[in-house]
Amino acid sequence: MSPNGSGDQAGWRLAVDQVRCISSGFCVGTAPNHFAMDVVSAPLADVVAPSDKVIEAAEFCPVEAISVFDVQTGTQLAPKR
Repeated sequence: MSPNGSGDQAGWRLAVDQVRCISSGFCVGTAPNHFAMDVVSAPLADVVAPSDKVIEAAEFCPVEAISVFDVQTGTQLAPKR
């Protein structure tokens, strides 16, 4: 992640709705550096550097359990609603 002009870290916040997650494993298969599977999926870090794989995991989660937010603005980036 790179610092922005205000000294904050630019990145994305990951969240997994553990009630909604059905443990399909798509996220782990798509972005293994960002998600792990225990009983349900969990992000390996709360904030990550932007990655197309993270967006893909969120967009194609069969139950839309993964959300990706811009850390600086709070804008939800995925899944698109």
